[in-house]
Amino acid sequence: MGHLVSMIELGKLFMARGLVVTIVVIDPPNNTSATGPFLAGVSAANPSISFHRLPQVKLEEAEHPEMPTLHLASLSNRHLRDYLAATSTAILVVDFFCSAAMDVGTELGIPTYFFCTSGAQVLAFFMHLTVLHRESTASFREMGEQLVHVPGITSFPASHSIEPLMDRDRPAYKELMDVSAKLFQSQGIIVNTFRSLEPRAVDTIVAGLCTPPGLSTPPVYCIGPLIKSEEVGVKRGDESLAWLDTQPKASVVFLCFGSLGRFSAKQTREVAAGLEASGQRFLWVVRSPPSEQDSAKTKFEKPAEPDFDTLLPKGFLDRTKGRGLVVKSWAPQRDVLAHDAVGCFVTHCGWNSVLESVMAGVPMLAWPLYAEQKMNAVFLEQEMRLAVAMEGYDKELVEADEVAAKVRWVMDSEDGRVLRERTLAAMRQAKDALREGGESEATLAGGGCLGSCLRCTEMCTRTCKS
Repeated sequence: MGHLVSMIELGKLFMARGLVVTIVVIDPPNNTSATGPFLAGVSAANPSISFHRLPQVKLEEAEHPEMPTLHLASLSNRHLRDYLAATSTAILVVDFFCSAAMDVGTELGIPTYFFCTSGAQVLAFFMHLTVLHRESTASFREMGEQLVHVPGITSFPASHSIEPLMDRDRPAYKELMDVSAKLFQSQGIIVNTFRSLEPRAVDTIVAGLCTPPGLSTPPVYCIGPLIKSEEVGVKRGDESLAWLDTQPKASVVFLCFGSLGRFSAKQTREVAAGLEASGQRFLWVVRSPPSEQDSAKTKFEKPAEPDFDTLLPKGFLDRTKGRGLVVKSWAPQRDVLAHDAVGCFVTHCGWNSVLESVMAGVPMLAWPLYAEQKMNAVFLEQEMRLAVAMEGYDKELVEADEVAAKVRWVMDSEDGRVLRERTLAAMRQAKDALREGGESEATLAGGGCLGSCLRCTEMCTRTCKS
């Protein structure tokens, strides 16, 4: 969902410049129609957005793919080829997980761009992955806490690499190496960031210092921050927003961990105990704990609603009534973060959430869970200095005392005030980047090959690659 939201916002930018945009959607075999109401809401709010669903493909049980999204994209190529061949497509923009679609773009002579929904620092890592592979025969898992060094970014422990890359003899490792190689075959890379947020990484990438020897660095276009322009399906009087209306300014700690973030029952109770002990006001989105039956192929299915009576400590809701609100599974995160009452965001460090927090000027407590989030947490704390990490996030349990201490640190301490001021400064830079003539807006308005493609209303881009 996070990738889909970003792609929709990118499409809106292109449409604002007169292009006709169709977003191609690949549904997983176990699709629960979770995206159906969302896409319908987007279409209702933006009638000019067109969606095309490719026919569903089947993942054989015998395959047991570690990264089903990559496999789905590859198996869907034949349907994508049929669709693109029947349309007047001038430019193809592919998501990171849909890198296989580059083969279709090449076959049909359509200039193809990568869209990186993560930040420039994560992009630098993936661009440098081949070099890292050649420099050592050890897997990231074997390296443990040894630091990984990539030009232009803060070094991070090897243990913080994304899980599919941890063992170099796993099929997923080779698949992601192939994705990395495809980055350099693209017409350019569009990144959901802005240079002022990650200047060292952006400048290093553009200078070619992350590119493996013998390859050329594609043009890189920083066009962010792209965040949801509206929360689809949010009704007036939403419980979360209505409650926030009754709270003092910058007084509430907001805890939300993305569309896939889930804690064990034990960890959930530790969070509850920590929030209660902190004495701070809070708004907390709680999801059902993962089960032993969860797998790579089922993790995108909608979990059951949490049972607060069995999940939360006895009497917790009564004892915190008035200063805390616990909601089930979902809250309108963009609107919550933009509310004046919110003063701290406890986040899983997904890049969409990071950018929403930056755009709202809300300081972050980093609690990464999966994907590239542990890397993001390091970058946020040590490079961008817009977050402080929860100690123990990389261990079995973050204890209640840590939750209470870190929440009070952000909300009540002088260091927390400084963190808030830095975040507000980043917010001003983000808004400046998007204004007319700002760094991100200017990239779209005249940015080299991409700017030429966006200005072009004819089909010459099919034959002209310059």
